[in-house]
Amino acid sequence: MRTEPEAISREIARAELNTDLVVVGGGLAGVCCAITAARAGIRVVLVQDRPVLGGNASSEVRLWVVGSAARMRSNNRWAREGGVVNEILVENVYRNPDGNPVIFDTILLEKVREEPNITLLLNTAADAVVKAGQDRIVAARAYCRQDETAYEVSAPLFCDASGDGTVGYLAGAVYRAGAESMAEFGERLAPDPVEYGELLGHSIFFVSKDAGHPVRYIPPSYALRDIAAIPRYGDFNARDSGGQYWWIEYGGRLDTVHDTEAIKWELWKVVYGVWDHIKNSGRFPEAENLTLEWVGTVPGKREGRRFEGDYLLTQQDIVEQRAHADDVSHGGWPIDLHPAEGIYSPKPGCTHWYARGVYGIPYRCLYSRNIRNLFLAGRIISATHVAFGSTRVMGPCAAVGQAVGMAAAICRRDGLLPAELVETNRMRMLQRELIRAGQCIPGVALHDPEDLVRRAAITASSCFRLRELPPNGPVVPLSQSWAQMLPLAAGRVPRMAVWVDVARSTALCVELRTSDRADNYTPDVVLDRREISLGAGTCQRVDLDWGGSVAEARYVFLCLLQNPDVSVRCAEQRVTGLLSVRHIRTQAPGADIGVETLEFWPPERRPGGHNLAVAVEPALDAWRPENVINGWQRPTNAPNAWAADLCDPLPALTVTWDAPQSIGRIVLAFDTDWDHPMETIGLPHPESVMPFCVRHYRLRDDGGQIIAECMDNHQTRKEIALATPVHLTRLTVELLEGHGLIPAALFELRCYER
Repeated sequence: MRTEPEAISREIARAELNTDLVVVGGGLAGVCCAITAARAGIRVVLVQDRPVLGGNASSEVRLWVVGSAARMRSNNRWAREGGVVNEILVENVYRNPDGNPVIFDTILLEKVREEPNITLLLNTAADAVVKAGQDRIVAARAYCRQDETAYEVSAPLFCDASGDGTVGYLAGAVYRAGAESMAEFGERLAPDPVEYGELLGHSIFFVSKDAGHPVRYIPPSYALRDIAAIPRYGDFNARDSGGQYWWIEYGGRLDTVHDTEAIKWELWKVVYGVWDHIKNSGRFPEAENLTLEWVGTVPGKREGRRFEGDYLLTQQDIVEQRAHADDVSHGGWPIDLHPAEGIYSPKPGCTHWYARGVYGIPYRCLYSRNIRNLFLAGRIISATHVAFGSTRVMGPCAAVGQAVGMAAAICRRDGLLPAELVETNRMRMLQRELIRAGQCIPGVALHDPEDLVRRAAITASSCFRLRELPPNGPVVPLSQSWAQMLPLAAGRVPRMAVWVDVARSTALCVELRTSDRADNYTPDVVLDRREISLGAGTCQRVDLDWGGSVAEARYVFLCLLQNPDVSVRCAEQRVTGLLSVRHIRTQAPGADIGVETLEFWPPERRPGGHNLAVAVEPALDAWRPENVINGWQRPTNAPNAWAADLCDPLPALTVTWDAPQSIGRIVLAFDTDWDHPMETIGLPHPESVMPFCVRHYRLRDDGGQIIAECMDNHQTRKEIALATPVHLTRLTVELLEGHGLIPAALFELRCYER
């Protein structure tokens, strides 16, 4: 029992914390920043104003995570973001293939709680900063309403991942809001501020369920009564819910920071009015048993402030795929802008304009140009409104958060400020540390002088060679054009063959295509073309002797063009770095808006997406054991993996040194299908473990003793820290269990003394 005497007044509790890095904002950008920094050895305080982590991906908003894989609707192959965000996405598919947002919450919370270097402050809103002079923050102040505690968190480095840019705003960082004019940067997609608007709005979603009996619905008094006020009300239906209604959007004509509560009320008005329309208009009898299970109480925000760094990313950086010496991350979502009126606009809810492939995001976009110790992560990075249309989605936001986390760790270790990492040697070090941790940086391979495997001889029990994928799978009509991607070495193009069924005599057009760049996958360069006369019949082999050559290693596309009288035979076998794709649509801008006309050739999602049955002579030998040290952890212009022969009973990779080595840490990188977008919420996945991933692996020393073993792997990157270093001249990695029809594969093997 405690009693308190009368007091004139009381003060709330106060707490002072001191750390190496303060991260404000617990969305995916802040989470991945904090985890990356903590794993790199520095102390982090993560300040999040909500009761859960994840921001727009959390159960409070329920938007799926998308990114550079672009939902498999583009030509960005093997483009999913890497590092911590990939670890999270892979874990979510493993535990949560049905996309339950509550389970996703638990995964994020677990990942943060498992890091001893992170202090997590939930329900804690940053509302002030303390500065030393004009250009440096020394502390952030925040208040937790749950435990009535005011925090002052001091640190030498700060990261604003708050979405609204609260820390940057309070600290006086230079920022922008709205759209730049075309004249400023020559961006031809720059919107007309009157006709289209300058800001993207907020969204609130709803989820329905079948109650199993009729359910009536009486709308609240504030619900929208005139559904015709929504120009596209005819697009509503009883099937869709959650993020499928991303276009329930409002607020682009308001202040998307300070008017958020007013925007929320308008979105509630719309949502409850839409549900009234679905339940009570009489147009949806199938909705009789449906009830509202959930309506968002927190609007998902898209755009507010964007802060200026030492570089401002523009439309041209994205469309032209410009390389920068300080690229530390990548993007690949289309330039995705929305009309400011949102749901009340008669215009399409978005415009998607794609580049030919992914692009790099420079480090100079990730810190404030006038607040010297302030990093930027998430949607507030230094970009124009047009470029922001691509960088704003959660996959790239998370990846730039990872880049900031690693940069902060290096700055803290070496006593540097963010801008000082741009120096050439320091930037190479940052890029190396990021790639070591799984980050993808376009055009930048890992050059790691500390990796002991690079000093060794590497052999394998067998190697997969592509001679034939037999026609034992589905038959696909050429109602659209299909292609098989094949990784060729520099030199003469091999002979090829496919198998087709022909309904009636016809001429089949077959083209050999490639892309404008070796690391792009838009098949718009025609290398050769054949027109093949075919008679009616099934499983006919079509032989193709191209006779040409390619100047460098690259993927080519064996394209069978649309023909209603022909079907192509597929194979059951799948292989790391092999995909079939099909032409689904063409981007045709019409006007000169600074984007290119291009065809889209993505794969089908599994359980579809079989390879085309194909024969190649001479066989393709692209899956060599030395690929595990070539610096790439995913396919680029080649598979970049060692893969064993499918008939190998015990696939094994052996590393041999001339002299004994002391090894304390081993890193393996497996194939968890970098092409799979792994959306987090609302979209069921056909499997919980990627079929290319090796489940059971074992490591042996030169005496045959087991030094590490995992029997239930589902992750991409496995780092094995040995309790006691081993001394050996030979290390063998055995890949014991994968998928029966897929050769066991390994992207990378690295060994370190510690």
